[in-house]
Amino acid sequence: MSAFDPSTHLPDDLLDRIRERAPLHDRDNTFPQQDLDELRDAGYLSILVPAERGGAGLGLAEAAVLQQRLATAAPATALAINMHLVWTGVAKVFSDRGVPGLEFVQDGAVAGEVFAFGISEGGNDLVLFGSDTDAVPTGDGGYAFTGTKIFTSLAPVWTRLGLHGLDTTSEDAPKLVFAFVERSDAVVTSDDWDTLGMRGTQSRTTRLDGAIADAAHVVRRIDAGPTPDPIVFGIFSVFEILLASVYTGIARRALDLAVQTARTRRSKRTGTSYSQDPDIRWRVADMGLAYDALPPQIAALARDVDERTDHGARWFTLLSGLKHRAVTTAKHVVDQAMLVAGGGSYFSANELSRLYRDVLAGAFHPSDPESAHSTAATAWLGPVES
Repeated sequence: MSAFDPSTHLPDDLLDRIRERAPLHDRDNTFPQQDLDELRDAGYLSILVPAERGGAGLGLAEAAVLQQRLATAAPATALAINMHLVWTGVAKVFSDRGVPGLEFVQDGAVAGEVFAFGISEGGNDLVLFGSDTDAVPTGDGGYAFTGTKIFTSLAPVWTRLGLHGLDTTSEDAPKLVFAFVERSDAVVTSDDWDTLGMRGTQSRTTRLDGAIADAAHVVRRIDAGPTPDPIVFGIFSVFEILLASVYTGIARRALDLAVQTARTRRSKRTGTSYSQDPDIRWRVADMGLAYDALPPQIAALARDVDERTDHGARWFTLLSGLKHRAVTTAKHVVDQAMLVAGGGSYFSANELSRLYRDVLAGAFHPSDPESAHSTAATAWLGPVES
């Protein structure tokens, strides 16, 4: 079997153009529409769709490599595209396991549709296990959703929003309902994305006032609370692995920039390049040692998802731990890169300055540090005694 070549799906020239536009979108707080258009034309939106449905037929392991590569050019673009890839990844998890219901996501991705992720809600630390959004049956198998979703990446461009809400009125209530809605007058996107970093994602607040998901786009009705249901496993596994990939890509870019700087800066005192300075060499080595641990971890867990490995209850701590390590390691690597690069990295025009701000966003994605540690403690020590 030939080695996977990420440049086949994400060519160097496309990556260069995306990298060139990244500082402009950060400065102007705008969505990278050209990035999306070029990625769509390159078939990137359907990399996880099976070849027989018109996609590239890649696995999650290959998509993770591609997202690391994309994040080296534009972290915000990679993070935004992540949310679309999450849904196509969940559709792959479903189809790989013989679970129907998300074929329309695969076909839509091939046709150029953009799927956004509407799960996060202010103050809802249950995340996938609960919702403050009302899901009211329409009587024909569909649902009307009313509530507020936050951090809705791809806000200016999505064609379908995948979300969840709580049905409290049916005979078997309460039930969590996962479904997809289209844009309509019942969906209002606020222009409120003005953040420290990851500005190009345009992850705006979305308000729903009876937004309709018809019966064909109601994907799952499940009990609230922790569950191994395929929709929960699919979202959690793909989300955590692709998030880890984006922040690993940031770490790689910071490491590359630090190496580049160390080789080009020269000491006035010694006349030699900084690459010969023992303190700089130690910092770069520390960055390299930290970074090198991440890609193999991502590859291993992504491959386990692709190959349907059964980790049982261990899945959740493995996945949340992967995301946590990727984010904390990436932040450490960027911190070190700033020190290697010196005071010039403190200026807004410096790419490391942008990476420094972008990497901070990682702490706010599920699983956050508290949740990751709680999950790990339960895995090793058992639940807290009541």
